[in-house]
Amino acid sequence: MAILTTQPVIRIAHLFKEYLTDAGAVPVLKDVSFTVMPGEFVAIMGASGSGKSTLMNILGCLDVPTSGTYLLNDSDVSAQNPDQLAHLRNEVIGFVFQGFNLLPRANLADNVALPLIYRGINRTERLARASEMLEKVGLSAHLNYRPNQISGGQQQRVAIARALVNRPRLLLADEPTGNLDTHTSQEIMALFSELNRREGITIVLITHEPDIAACANRLVRLADGIVIYDGAMALSSSSMEPA
Repeated sequence: MAILTTQPVIRIAHLFKEYLTDAGAVPVLKDVSFTVMPGEFVAIMGASGSGKSTLMNILGCLDVPTSGTYLLNDSDVSAQNPDQLAHLRNEVIGFVFQGFNLLPRANLADNVALPLIYRGINRTERLARASEMLEKVGLSAHLNYRPNQISGGQQQRVAIARALVNRPRLLLADEPTGNLDTHTSQEIMALFSELNRREGITIVLITHEPDIAACANRLVRLADGIVIYDGAMALSSSSMEPA
């Protein structure tokens, strides 16, 4: 079990986001506030159009809010320059997406090692770190395989290994099981739970599926850009009602 400290990894306060269209401003996030502590496993859930993907893009430093504050490890993200934001995305945050985004002609080790190239790490160390991460996700025997030689669930495990290769403090997962069948989805969520429990990695998961969200310890539910529930995960994964 990860030990939680008093300093949040994520602190967002009074976050608003709107997009300008020909018809005027369209609000997407409306006064969103919450914190995520080190070692937490948080699911952000909501229907299509609830604002959860926009929120994930802001948390991942891929978009900026219209107003409000976002502190990542107590640093104001809005005050970061492009190079500093790139550093956050490459070294502090690990990303896992619905699409695996693997390079088809590269073997699994090279796919996992890719983020290390941008840090100037030599090939020997890159491959050693990639091997370590692939072992962590149960694919140590597949280093030289190409993506088309493994299953969809295994490809997502490779994507998780790639997200972990820089040893990030925070893992952001956006619908990570969206392209997987039920059994494989359960395996991937078990892996997330293990990484959270054994490695103490902070995980924020975006999903619209109640059974996937139920794997987390805390639920943040969005509706029409507003947080309507933030608290303990429901005991029943079928109802997903607040505990």
